[in-house]
Amino acid sequence: MRILMAGASGFLGTRLVDRLTSDGHQVTRLVRRAPRTPDERRWNPSAAQLDPAVVADADAVVNLAGAGVGDKRWNDEYRKLIRTSRVDSTTTLAITIAGLPAADRPAVLLNSSAVGWYGNTGDRVVEEDAPAGEGFLADVCRVWEAATRPAEDAGVRVVRLRTGLPLHRDGGLLKPQLLPFKLGIAGKLGSGRQWLPWISMRDWLDAMMFLLDRDDLAGPVNVVGPNPVTNAEFTRELARQLHRPAIMPIPALALKVVLGGFAHEALTSTRVLPGVLNRAGFRYHHPDLRSALHAALTE
Repeated sequence: MRILMAGASGFLGTRLVDRLTSDGHQVTRLVRRAPRTPDERRWNPSAAQLDPAVVADADAVVNLAGAGVGDKRWNDEYRKLIRTSRVDSTTTLAITIAGLPAADRPAVLLNSSAVGWYGNTGDRVVEEDAPAGEGFLADVCRVWEAATRPAEDAGVRVVRLRTGLPLHRDGGLLKPQLLPFKLGIAGKLGSGRQWLPWISMRDWLDAMMFLLDRDDLAGPVNVVGPNPVTNAEFTRELARQLHRPAIMPIPALALKVVLGGFAHEALTSTRVLPGVLNRAGFRYHHPDLRSALHAALTE
């Protein structure tokens, strides 16, 4: 399969490129600078610039582009970047796909979204049919997903990847926590009662392959593990596997000082289940947090 990918240099994108190429697929990467290798093509989503011929040459498009949510302290400027980097890339791809002759359109667009769609659900369990919640990330997800509509209206299968928190020691939720835990100065965040929709990296990659292949699956898909845990449970298990104490809870006020606007999202409870994947028969390699964390720390 010929796959065009945006966001190929990110935490998830680099691992997906490796998986796709190892499985025999041909990956072309969209970049915002001058191409340096034969598998790169230049685009400028901020200016809606993308050569339609690049898209027409693909069987599938995967869009993982977007500024990292946890990479920097949130201020008004970074909030704007979080939103525009996602909406501009999605809009450019979807409109370009829709503008192609039907015979030249890729068969599927896998487009990132996030479980932030649901906002704060407390202890309430939600699946893909739940409406968008409230808050900054929920608002971003709403316009982000809406930006895929031109491709969907053109008859292309569109999958909206409501990804949770992939676990890997080199990035995502886990990386910034490892040093504090190893130093014994870590603990639960706030009350610790907020739910975390984690997923192992292997299962996230397997889900991408599954969704590329399953022509019957479209719309929103929660790409999360089948057994979410609370922050307190996550903290205890990570401490156990690192053989370190976790007895220094981090108050909500301290998080707000360090993280700015992102603190609210870090304390949000999102109890999400993978309804679509479960019903479609997707099989998890790491269905429980213990095995997922072990893999994240050792593989």
